[in-house]
Amino acid sequence: MESLKKYVAEVIGTFVLVFFGCGTAVVAKCSTDNYAGYALTALAFGLVIVAMAYSIGNVSGCHINPAVSIAMLISRKMSVKDFCGYVVSQVIGAILGAVCLMAFVGTDEGLGTNGLYEGNIGLTFLIEVILTYVFVMAILGVTSKTENTAVCGIVIGLTLTLVHILGIAFTGTSVNPARSLGPAIFVGGDALKNVWVFILAPLVGGALAAICHKFLNGKEN
Repeated sequence: MESLKKYVAEVIGTFVLVFFGCGTAVVAKCSTDNYAGYALTALAFGLVIVAMAYSIGNVSGCHINPAVSIAMLISRKMSVKDFCGYVVSQVIGAILGAVCLMAFVGTDEGLGTNGLYEGNIGLTFLIEVILTYVFVMAILGVTSKTENTAVCGIVIGLTLTLVHILGIAFTGTSVNPARSLGPAIFVGGDALKNVWVFILAPLVGGALAAICHKFLNGKEN
């Protein structure tokens, strides 16, 4: 029952992330030519994390992102079974969020999907790895001390806002395989064709963050 509650919490959290985050990108017409929409989108993703951290954080830890979950798996803070359950739940939540968003805005505006930077897979992969690395390092750092509990959600939310402020101009900012996959399924075309980049790169970034955090904070024998 406890595992089921965690999985349901992850479905809810990822649903909210996609519906509100990607939804804001669509309705605010996020682009580098529209600074207000750009800023609102970055802020929306960050605020979702703050809201969800204090809503479901005590249930599942509020990963709502496979890149965060893989970092926790590598850090031995969750089991393989829970990792699989979390990822499946996150993907389900993202798909449901995209379906609900699509009912309101259709798919003509792209549902907040990600895109390759200047058509370059290598540069796109690199920027997503870097953005995810920074985001997950912040999560691992702030959650490593119990005295930070009260501010964890705020720190993590602000960090997600930070990576969006830079990353939107390059790729639309994924840093989250589930968040990218959900909308891409329904938009199709290049969004779906290239979604593997936005699945693999964040996972690599999350894994690198976990390895680096373990190295920097490990105790020498």
